[in-house]
This record gives sequence, structure tokens and C-alpha cells, in this order.
Amino acid sequence: MRRAKAALHQLEASEEPVSFQSVARRAGVSRQWLYGQPDLRAQIERLRERATPAAGPRATAATDPSLRQRVQTLREEVQRLREENSALKNELAHAYGHQRDAR
Repeated sequence: MRRAKAALHQLEASEEPVSFQSVARRAGVSRQWLYGQPDLRAQIERLRERATPAAGPRATAATDPSLRQRVQTLREEVQRLREENSALKNELAHAYGHQRDAR
């Protein structure tokens, strides 16, 4: 408990991100153990929420060119996957044909 509290205070003082993983790593304890400690859990959750900036709609809105680029990238990926799927179907058909001929 002492190591976990010290780790939590060190993370807070150094303004590093506070998470169950960072506290567990610094304190040398398991995350599962931290989740089982109600006081520590509440403090970690409070500090974690405080460090997370509130993102409004403007902070997360993508620009039109950005969205167009994403759409183009996804279209290219879909085309690549279709071609790969077609090639795999052909390979499978050939393999089935060879298997049938071998019988």
C-alpha cells in the first residue's frame, strides 16, 4: 500500500499520466491488486479523469480534406482486399480441383 501511494504521488508530482498501469509498474504491484483497493482505485480514477482534457465537438471534428483522404484510403484498402479475396478463391478452387483429381 505504501509503495502504491508513493508511486501515485510521484506520478502526480511529475505530471505524468496517471493510470492503473503506470501506478502498478512504478509501485511493483499488479493492476488487479490496485483495482481491489477502493481508496487507491478512487484516487487513480479521479486523477486520471482530471488529466484527460474534455474534448468538445470542435476538438475532434475532422476537416473535409482529412475525411476525403480517409475515404480514399479506405476505398484503396477495400479494392486491395477484394483482389486478395479473389486470388485466394482461385487458389482454393485449384486446390479443390487437384484434390478431386487425386482421388
